[in-house]
Amino acid sequence: MRLIYDSVAALLIASALASIAVPAHAADPCAAFKWDLSRERALFAGPAVPLTAGKDRASAPVVAPNRLYQLQLTAQDHVAFVTPPAKKMLAEGAYAGIAMLKVPVSGGYRVAVDNPFWIDVVLNGALVTAKNFQSQEGCSAPHKIVEFELAAAQPFVLQFSGAARGSVRLSVTQSPMQQPRLRQPVFRRTRQS
Repeated sequence: MRLIYDSVAALLIASALASIAVPAHAADPCAAFKWDLSRERALFAGPAVPLTAGKDRASAPVVAPNRLYQLQLTAQDHVAFVTPPAKKMLAEGAYAGIAMLKVPVSGGYRVAVDNPFWIDVVLNGALVTAKNFQSQEGCSAPHKIVEFELAAAQPFVLQFSGAARGSVRLSVTQSPMQQPRLRQPVFRRTRQS
């Protein structure tokens, strides 16, 4: 009898401890990302700059790194993509758009958005291959992050397709590991004569 009582008590304690440890992820689904998203989370917590996405390259607005944008998309069948999206798009009722991007320093950059849809980066008519991506169900600040290797001062085209909603919050940030480091001064000893 004592063994049963001890087993039930152990199970109750284990259940209580498990319920204490889980709320961080349960309360905040965005905490489950494996990457450090502190910069993206800070941007998504602030105000967004409203923009209307382009229907083609000529009408595409320019977005800059380290800002949050509220991008108004248009019906996907009215968008003339620079190159066909890499993923087959939803046929009816989907939204899409185009924006331009130039980055100041070559390196890894993250494109973060608040809902699930396809993100392509295009340079000179060719798709830039994504290095990595993550997304979290139930998180919209951000929901999805796709990382690309981008060269400085090039005219990149951001293509958004297959969106279920007509508006998206978007940010572009430099990947933390790729941030330039300030050079430390080098001191050299000189011989004294």
